[in-house]
Amino acid sequence: MKNKLRTNSLHTFHIPVMGLAYTIDSPIRVAQYGISSVISIMDDELIEKMNAFYSKKFDLPYQEISQKISDYRAKRITSYLNTVDKIVTEKFENFKTELSESKTALENYIAMLPNKSEIKKGLENFIQEGCVIKENIKTYLEKNLYPGEIDINIMTKVDKDNYDKKEQLPVEFNDAHAALRGFANSTLNSSVVLSAGMNPRLYSYFETFPDFFPNENAELKKKIILKVSDFRSAMIQGNFLAKKGLWVSEYRIESGLNCGGHAFATDGFLLGPILEEFKQKKENLIASAHELMCKALLQKNLPVPETPLDLKITVQGGVGTAEEHEFLLDFYKTDSVGWGSPFLLVPEATSSDNDTRELLAKAKEEDLYLSHISPLGIPFNTVRGTTNELLREKRIHENKAGSSCPKKYLALSKQYDEKGLCTASRKYQDIKLSELETEKENLSDSEFTKKHNAITEKSCLCIGLANASLLENNIKIKGEAQGVVVCPGPNIAYFDRQYSLSEMVQHIYGYKSVLNNVVRPNMFVKELSLYLNYFKKEVGEAFEKENAAQQKKLTAFKENLLSGIEYYRNLFTVGNYFQKEREMIQYELQKYKAELETIELGVLV
Repeated sequence: MKNKLRTNSLHTFHIPVMGLAYTIDSPIRVAQYGISSVISIMDDELIEKMNAFYSKKFDLPYQEISQKISDYRAKRITSYLNTVDKIVTEKFENFKTELSESKTALENYIAMLPNKSEIKKGLENFIQEGCVIKENIKTYLEKNLYPGEIDINIMTKVDKDNYDKKEQLPVEFNDAHAALRGFANSTLNSSVVLSAGMNPRLYSYFETFPDFFPNENAELKKKIILKVSDFRSAMIQGNFLAKKGLWVSEYRIESGLNCGGHAFATDGFLLGPILEEFKQKKENLIASAHELMCKALLQKNLPVPETPLDLKITVQGGVGTAEEHEFLLDFYKTDSVGWGSPFLLVPEATSSDNDTRELLAKAKEEDLYLSHISPLGIPFNTVRGTTNELLREKRIHENKAGSSCPKKYLALSKQYDEKGLCTASRKYQDIKLSELETEKENLSDSEFTKKHNAITEKSCLCIGLANASLLENNIKIKGEAQGVVVCPGPNIAYFDRQYSLSEMVQHIYGYKSVLNNVVRPNMFVKELSLYLNYFKKEVGEAFEKENAAQQKKLTAFKENLLSGIEYYRNLFTVGNYFQKEREMIQYELQKYKAELETIELGVLV
């Protein structure tokens, strides 16, 4: 019955994963209100520290899991997720009791629910009828209220090989595999969000765990969510999993550039046209996967659902107003909208030290940028002025570039070491800088500086993305100082202070805006401007390298952008949405189109 109830979500938004630390305990903070959020389970050291912290805070038994214990990574993850599950259950039960006993608490909660919510109407009826009989309200809450999902995130490519002394361990002890096992063995009935593309070995490993297959009632105890940036990728990955008898319960579409953290730019495909394709072809996605899944389940002698299982389409990246939120739900028929970066300014919802929150509150458009600091070699959205940046620059100045690399989660380069090195590590950067010195005579000063910066700009994300939580909770940080790395999307520029949870939720639902007369571009126009800047950079680099294959790719990129602009120009001529902004949107679309058309792609001989 639990699964059936959950199809009617209390809220129409969710909080996506942010960094390693920023949503590490978000379910403990917000799940009792029916708000779903996502925990990163990549850093088992941080997870172990948070398990100790929360076990003590809620008086739960705690047994330390040291690195000497066999399969410690998976066991740490399982233990922490079970702790979170227990705490959320306890807080949820207490919250229901509070709602049944306090009219003020009930009124405050009603004010946080969306107008379209059936539960909101039900609770309002109790107050209007003056019915405050505790047992009646309690019965209604027991039937209709449930906590938000405690979902977890695994970056599929962060799947480092692991060793016992010099002997390589079997593949199931790789980082992402062990993380999946940690989730699979937990008490949670929730979803794993897979991001950063396809990892066939990891996807095949799902078959080891019965909870990911439907039972005889066509219910899934644990579900799969794929974070994707286009329809083609969704179809390929969904069918790959379906052939193994595995169902993708949700496709989480994220803007390629108007997002926080790692940015996976598309080939010029914009969010609106991508959502349009999902809207038009959702049934194809369902039919194709259902047929393949049923065949696979028959072969495995497992229960076969008669009808396709539920499939949700959700979206995130750059949304900032109630009108944008409503438009994404209504026009594109999405099931939920992810609000990430703005929640970095909500202490009740996310984990961070105060200095980092203040840095984000003060950040303007020019302070937010797409950097190359990630050792994964993927562009990474961040903000200028972090403590990590200052410490990194200090080390470079002292000729001690690079990190001591204590955690090694991103030690994925096997160029100089078969066990893998991280490109942000001192060991790796020392080798690279020595190589660069031998080339110095053949390089101009500007070429040398450019290559030097490309080596030394990498940041230790393993420590930097975890420290905010340790600082907030006064947990001791050992080892070399790395400061804090924070990964907001460009959208944070328009939110200029810290907010209460109630304020942010009421902003999302359009009850009361927190944007104080700020000039903010429409989310679709903003994404277009980010793609245009990205395109100009790519054109410049291709021209320098005289790369014919890249030129061909950029021609298609430009055509896709122009086609996206045309789609928006038609979309925003009619309809009930964005009427006040319509003229400005059309003006900006025309301006960006004109600019794009003036960009000449170099003719290569």
